[in-house]
Parts: sequence; structure tokens; C-alpha cells
Amino acid sequence: MSKLETYLKKNNYSVINLDYPSTRKTIHNLAEENIPPMINACLDLDADDIDFVTHSLGGIVLRDYLQHHRIPKLKRIVMLSPPNQGSPLADFFHDNWLFQVFTGPAGQALTTLEIHFPYPLPSQYEVGIIAGNVSPFGKLFFDEPNDGKVAVSSTYLDGISDFIVMPVTHTFMMKNKKVMYQILFFLNYGKFEGVSKDSFRTEKTFRDMP
Repeated sequence: MSKLETYLKKNNYSVINLDYPSTRKTIHNLAEENIPPMINACLDLDADDIDFVTHSLGGIVLRDYLQHHRIPKLKRIVMLSPPNQGSPLADFFHDNWLFQVFTGPAGQALTTLEIHFPYPLPSQYEVGIIAGNVSPFGKLFFDEPNDGKVAVSSTYLDGISDFIVMPVTHTFMMKNKKVMYQILFFLNYGKFEGVSKDSFRTEKTFRDMP
């Protein structure tokens, strides 16, 4: 996320970008241990608002935290390819010991059967989701548009503010120039540029972006 951090700083955002041990602990433990320090760092900066930009598992970690806590000053959230409904890839490799080693307990919880949140995201937050639809090998595991790890349909949540599908892969989407532009646009205005959340149009229909 360092390239995105630099981009947002250049556009007048203060950024807290902390690493966390995503493969060694449960989703709930990751949420309880790693989100409070980020919130406190924002509050120490006397921020007017707090926004989150998450990628993949990070969106699920944040959702878990919001099930149990209210974040002061939280305004907007951008989720990049969050497996909100789980992933068939996690289903396929769930019992594979190598997958278990590399993804840890959090990865094991991302199957389409196991991932579960009893409550939706609180309605007072503005949430935008960016999904990718470029997949180098996704046809082996998916029968619908996907980014190689998560299906487009699995990223969606009811009640969100906006939704966009872009021609990017899962792993490197946060480094894409046009993805970063859309993140910035949502953080500024609470919507993505040039699309409706109900259209599911791809980025190929957009004008050129800076």
C-alpha cells in the first residue's frame, strides 16, 4: 500500500499505513489488535474525519471490528476487492496444508460457507467498493467475472454508497493509477467518478483520468 500512501499524501491526506500479521492470527484478533492503534494515531493528529482504505482481507478485518465497536469520526471507507461473500479459491484450497501455512487462520475463514457477519455495515458510514475483473487463471476456479482471487459478485454489499468494476487483478490493484484516482475521488466526494453502483460497468467506459 506504500504507493497509494504516497499518492494520498500528495493530495493532502495524512495517512496511517501499518503492517499487520495477516497470516498468523484470526480475523477477530487481527481486528482487535491492529485497528485501535491506527484510530489512535489519527486522533493524535487531531483529524477532522477518519477514512479507511482496505485491500482484500483488510476489508473483512474492518467489518469484524465494526461489528463490535464504533470508530469516532469515521466517515468514508473504500474497500478494494473485499471477499465479503467469501472466495471459491479458499473453498478449493481449504484442506491444502500449503494453503493453510501461507494464509493462516484468517485465510481459512474466507470460504463461502464460513465467512459470516450477523449485521450489515452501519448505515452512517459511506462505503465504496472497487472490484477487479482481470484474472490470469481465474477460469480454473470461477465461473463468473473475477480478479484471480475474488469474484466480482462476492465483493458486493447491500447498502453501500457506490460500486465500481475495473480491469485490474487482485494482487496489484492498489498500485494502479486509475484505481488510486477513484479511491481519492470517493474519499473527497463519497462516490466514484462516472459510474453508478447499479451499472456494473467497467473502467473501459471512463474518460482518461489524471
